[in-house]
Amino acid sequence: MVFSSLEFIYLFLPPVLIGFLALRAWGRENLIVWWLIAASLAFYAWWSPIHLVLLIGSVAVNFALHRAILRTRSKLVLASGIIGNLATLAYFKYADFLIANINLLPGTDLPALNIILPLAISFFTFQQTSFLCDTWRGEISDCDFSRYCLFVVFFPQLIAGPIVLQKDTIPQFTLKVFRSKLFLNLAVGGTLFAIGLFKKIVLADGVAPLATSVFALADAGHAVPAEAAWIGALSYTFQIYFDFSGYCDMALGLARMFGIRLPVNFYSPYKAISIVDFWRRWHITLSRFLRDYLYIPLGGNRHGPVRRYLNLFATMVLGGLWHGASWNFVIWGAMHGAYLAVNHAWSAVFPRRHAGSGLSRALSASLAQVITMIAVIFAWVPFRAETLDGALAVMSGMVGMTELYDAGTWSGVLADTSLPWFQFLVLALVVFYAPNSIELVKEYRPAIDLAQFVGRSASRVRGGLFNMSWRPSRRWAAAMSAVFAIGILQLYRLEDMTEFIYFNF
Repeated sequence: MVFSSLEFIYLFLPPVLIGFLALRAWGRENLIVWWLIAASLAFYAWWSPIHLVLLIGSVAVNFALHRAILRTRSKLVLASGIIGNLATLAYFKYADFLIANINLLPGTDLPALNIILPLAISFFTFQQTSFLCDTWRGEISDCDFSRYCLFVVFFPQLIAGPIVLQKDTIPQFTLKVFRSKLFLNLAVGGTLFAIGLFKKIVLADGVAPLATSVFALADAGHAVPAEAAWIGALSYTFQIYFDFSGYCDMALGLARMFGIRLPVNFYSPYKAISIVDFWRRWHITLSRFLRDYLYIPLGGNRHGPVRRYLNLFATMVLGGLWHGASWNFVIWGAMHGAYLAVNHAWSAVFPRRHAGSGLSRALSASLAQVITMIAVIFAWVPFRAETLDGALAVMSGMVGMTELYDAGTWSGVLADTSLPWFQFLVLALVVFYAPNSIELVKEYRPAIDLAQFVGRSASRVRGGLFNMSWRPSRRWAAAMSAVFAIGILQLYRLEDMTEFIYFNF
């Protein structure tokens, strides 16, 4: 079930909220927890009831391992839990990918298993693995099953994150939190949900057909002219931005309706002035997980610069592979791993200096932002393309190294390009000049760990042209109602429901 679907908005969310409000008035904390667990399991089962068995089994096994680690403090139990989680993920997500690559060897013809990828398996596997590690480190003394279960399956973050750690949400599952500031929680949550719906349905899905048309032809083996290549790359650059940003807003908003704050997962990444800065803003909880549970255990920066760069590269390659069983994702991860290594090497050789006029610092920051943005756009190409040849065709077109092409093939894309470029201009103004959703409602603490994001470099570079701040007022209520209404009307106009991009990971 997709947050941006009529089924979710009309059939799922209202009864879940009504049940929550009734239990809230009754003051039954445990029943609220179990009500949200039941709603979350129903939310997951809407996609595939049979795969609900896998989710429940994973929760039960990992909770048993948590209790065993508490009793024994055994590294063997921890290792078996991690291996079991990763083996389950590897089987469902990578078995057919491995078979396909083995079949490239001469004389090999292994049958594919045709495994259906369980929804959200990457997210709840990482989440529970971190829980076991935190248990072994002594960061968790004890946790009852109901709160652990809700920590894993809470529907606002179940399908596509954020990747929540136990310290983020489990302490919040109390009656005091559930009963706090009802109308403010609904107002803030509804505002974020409306903004997220608009981003997804109107902005992201509005440019999605352009990206689909360009990459479909490229994957079919056609050479790509320069303008078409840039239209395709920029379309996807904006599509994935507003798609993922919209999802993160809706997840924050839905959780807040129940009084729960989730961690920040998206914070104006295209305003970044370096690749390091980009990964502090894009899928922030994934970056945190990869840093704490992969990069640092590999050695981090503790063994010299060469080892540090290798660790960065390996972490990002595995992060790319986490997104999907495809060499294109590996290439995307490798590109960002190389970007990060170059970024750190450059910073070591040329440390940032704060001397100079304000104008020179502004020009330097703007140049850094442009270079970062170009690098990100090029990396999105293999991420979006279905084939390596398709990615190469688009990237070749972007740098003017395209072969002769059949003009008729691209007539549908290049017939009138004024509208796409106008769309890109409007979307760029929103991305680079408008405040993000968290900045808009920052006075009402829309997420946890907010202080480390609000007021930092996101607003330093081209961020404050529209100095808006949301308030629970009639004017803002009317504005957000209009935004929500536009999203709903667009939903009725769509021929097919489109999932969030990160649902595929």
